[in-house]
Amino acid sequence: MIIYSWNINGYRAVLKKDFRDWLDGCGGDVVMLQETKVEPDQLDPEDREPDSYSNHYWNWSKKKKGYSGVACFANPEPLSWDTGLPDGRFRDEGRVLHLEYPDFHLFNIYFPNGQMSDERLDFKMGFYDTFLEHAQALRKTKPIVVGGDFNTAHREIDLKNPKANSERSGFLPVERAWIDKFIEHGYVDTFRLFEDGPHHYSWWSYRFNARKNNAGWRIDYFFVSEELKDKVVRAWIEPDVMGSDHCPIGVEIDV
Repeated sequence: MIIYSWNINGYRAVLKKDFRDWLDGCGGDVVMLQETKVEPDQLDPEDREPDSYSNHYWNWSKKKKGYSGVACFANPEPLSWDTGLPDGRFRDEGRVLHLEYPDFHLFNIYFPNGQMSDERLDFKMGFYDTFLEHAQALRKTKPIVVGGDFNTAHREIDLKNPKANSERSGFLPVERAWIDKFIEHGYVDTFRLFEDGPHHYSWWSYRFNARKNNAGWRIDYFFVSEELKDKVVRAWIEPDVMGSDHCPIGVEIDV
């Protein structure tokens, strides 16, 4: 199964930037989008349910219009699906889609950004912990695959300017330590199974010609629980695909 994840930074915006050409030609069995910033009823039917995919799932922010939001387009129909974490504090911003397949639980998540305030950083860390607890409970039934915008670069190798960003949310010690904890619980960063070198990023600021100069951050990931590790065929980043300040990432899993 080939799975893509892409923070598109606005579904209606990316539709104007050759998104449908990419979507129809990418070859993904499941395409997971973050930061859609739209409610499905605001879209034309052909955009809400693109015909290259048989199944279409949306979760949008009920708290603030035009904010956050995730979507999944899938050809293999899941056994079941839902839109959140068990804790009600984390259900209103449209950040989660969970698709259950025969071989694994698949999560599409737009993790919170902690930059706005200490309160939002606390919200982000609480979201992280609630997700890990939920994943560990579900993992008792079958393995976990999670993809999306984690909003944290894990190691210095994962961003261009680590020292300059050491006190900025997205590279704070507490955020990086949570990814360490996630890995210690038996989750594997699939990209690092195949590439251990630097200069591989998935997000670039719109300022300072950051993308042209490849001054980016790797904050979009696919993790699998380690019992699936040997089933990961490949994992990659597509930095040449434009349309957002993020680029698509992909993973292929032998099912």
